[in-house]
Amino acid sequence: NPVPESKQAVYRYEPDKCAASGLTPADSHIVKPQRVAECALQLEARARALTPGGAGLFFSVECDVLRVHSDERIVVPGTHHIAPDLWSPLIYNFRHYHGLAPEVGYGFRSETVNATTCAA
Repeated sequence: NPVPESKQAVYRYEPDKCAASGLTPADSHIVKPQRVAECALQLEARARALTPGGAGLFFSVECDVLRVHSDERIVVPGTHHIAPDLWSPLIYNFRHYHGLAPEVGYGFRSETVNATTCAA
């Protein structure tokens, strides 16, 4: 706030983003920003380093993850591992939204091979 003049025709400042989007805020345990309750995987993190890119048009942010919140439905039973075949993140890539493509294999060190069918 304020929205740059060049963006005002398309964007607006919205102080209550959860109310505007219909999502539910959830208090974080360690950091100040709230979480979104509907997200299956939430990371509380603190920025460690900001690296400018694109001639100053963006930053890459390196973070320390301080706390992880996950829906039990995406966790491999008896572990703290996320089941990759159960979690379907929304990926924003070059102004396009994507889901995950079908699995094509896994690394030899994977701890979640056949995550939905194996016991811990």
